[in-house]
Amino acid sequence: MWKRDEAVKPGVPTDGPRVETPRSSGSDMVNTGSVGTIGKSVVIKGELSASEDLTIEGQVEGKVELKQNILTIGANGRIKASVFAKAVIVQGEVHGNITATEKVDIRDAGSVDGDLAAPRVAIADGAHFRGSIDMQAGAGKPADSKASGDAARPVVAESAKPGASTAAPATGMASAPAAAVPSHTPSR
Repeated sequence: MWKRDEAVKPGVPTDGPRVETPRSSGSDMVNTGSVGTIGKSVVIKGELSASEDLTIEGQVEGKVELKQNILTIGANGRIKASVFAKAVIVQGEVHGNITATEKVDIRDAGSVDGDLAAPRVAIADGAHFRGSIDMQAGAGKPADSKASGDAARPVVAESAKPGASTAAPATGMASAPAAAVPSHTPSR
């Protein structure tokens, strides 16, 4: 360990040579987790892709693709597009489907009108969401082809009792059909 008395004080020159690190203009720097930003006044129509995290405060129409990165739609962001990213954070408005390989997070001021496909989904109290959610293990990965169309259909429980409800439970999990109940009670 070192003693406090022997520590170099800021502003006091040291006996050794002084080394300064060169500063770069940024064009030749390696991406070390930087975040790109699309400002409020920017409008993009078409396909947007990036290989860095991105924050959108402007308007985008078309397709947004950040397969290995995080997309944040800021409070001023207005998106009318299909969105594909590692993770999506919504603080503004999205009209279109969102597919994420890790997570979709709709914050309290966020609004989504479209379907979500991700293994993890968080919707804050006060957020707006209209659409369906697919949280299957491979939900965030685009499917090449589905073996059957049953995967996208909601699960409906069946009952042997006449007039019984056929609605699926609120948890979204299927229940087994109810056992047949005899119509009479045995006498004692």
